[in-house]
Amino acid sequence: MKHTALRVCFGLVLAAFACVPATSSHADEATIAVAANFTSTARKLGAVFEASTGHHVVFSFGATGQLYTQIAHGAPFDAFLAADQERPELAVSEGHAVSGTRFTYAIGLLVLWSADPQLIDGTPAVLSDPTLRHVAIANPATAPYGAAAVETMKALSVFEDLKPRLVEGKNVSQTYQFVATGNAPVGFVAASQILENDTGSSWAVPANMYAPLRQDAVLLTYGRDNEAAKDFLEFLRGTEAAKLIERLGYRPPGEN
Repeated sequence: MKHTALRVCFGLVLAAFACVPATSSHADEATIAVAANFTSTARKLGAVFEASTGHHVVFSFGATGQLYTQIAHGAPFDAFLAADQERPELAVSEGHAVSGTRFTYAIGLLVLWSADPQLIDGTPAVLSDPTLRHVAIANPATAPYGAAAVETMKALSVFEDLKPRLVEGKNVSQTYQFVATGNAPVGFVAASQILENDTGSSWAVPANMYAPLRQDAVLLTYGRDNEAAKDFLEFLRGTEAAKLIERLGYRPPGEN
């Protein structure tokens, strides 16, 4: 199934933000820990934010669980954009984040994807094919998208059959690479990852097959006085950022 219909004209999107007013009178830099599924979207948001404020943001991408472990051990991150709600909430309760700053910035969508345009017919039928060599998923212990993939396979009653054939990426970005390079014929990835890819085939996993991938952001204790971090989170909460996030493959935070 071609993804041409899903392609986004990012130049026009960026142009729409050209007149966004600056939110701070001086420039600062923030280092932000970001869930791997949000890599492309964060970079586009960062470009818009930097152009409109003069601030500079540095992103560190990884699996949500791995990033939280780094935060808990004192990594110098100013803010945290997770792929779940659990870790930001835990960060607040354990004193690593500022109370009252946590909010949902996106709801992720899971897809089964193949680089082969003919392999997936818009259904999960390929998962029942006994000749299917491998299925790539993100590590379910640290990556929420990996946990959602396991939930989906269990809902389809194929998990036990596929378990010996699972190939785990350390995060959903690596999982995407496994499939893109042909090391795995299919894999569960974020919908946002295939929007810019006009080849391949996919099946959009129904939302009722996995727990909602509510992705929360929070200001970390390390960055409590960092104006760039606070301004970026304020920008992320705004209507214009929400529109861009939705265009890039996520459901709006207000949806169930």
